[in-house]
Amino acid sequence: MPYLISDIPHFKCWVRKEYTCNHEQYHGEFIHGMAIAVNTIPDRCLSFQIIFAGCESDFDDSENVHGGAMWARMPITALVADEMYEEWPETMATHLAQPWDCSSHHHSIVRMERVSSSPWICKIDGEFYQGKYLFTVDYTESDIADDPAQHKQSHVLQLTDAGKWTGNIVALPNNRVRATSPALWETGEGPPDFKPSQYAHAAEIHNSYLDPAVTFDNLYAKETNK
Repeated sequence: MPYLISDIPHFKCWVRKEYTCNHEQYHGEFIHGMAIAVNTIPDRCLSFQIIFAGCESDFDDSENVHGGAMWARMPITALVADEMYEEWPETMATHLAQPWDCSSHHHSIVRMERVSSSPWICKIDGEFYQGKYLFTVDYTESDIADDPAQHKQSHVLQLTDAGKWTGNIVALPNNRVRATSPALWETGEGPPDFKPSQYAHAAEIHNSYLDPAVTFDNLYAKETNK
């Protein structure tokens, strides 16, 4: 089980330059890079290992000073998808970009191919937008992560039709997204009648495991008169 940092399906991105200078200057400027790994630190948002490309110097003939440089633990709110923009997307507050912080250092990364091709519906700040699925972070080995009623996944998405936020990278839980796939299912409307489970489903807590005849009732066990 990975701890703290993992490889991800890498993606090109723009990084808000003020994040590289303690938010003291460069607001409204961007540096091109690639997100190549993700960090999970409890009570913080996802953060990313970035390697900078230096290609922004191609647009203004400036010296390439960033190409190949790396930055660790770049917050998700610093990242913008690798697109051409007439206007750059507005920075999102962290609680909107990722409503729930990471719940553990221990995690796994998966790209769920069945839901990766069609748009996702994303609910952010009470409004519905469209997103492009990138990958999912799941957490374990903490009280919160392994509590059936509290567990949350982080689905990492690029907002593709979100007005002033189009292009931002976000991480949303299951109850803030809906996957679409017109060829395989019809997308529902309205809230599902769901309630978080309070139960941990396990076999060996059953009283029958006190009986060795039940516990060791394997394929070749001799039959006994009942």
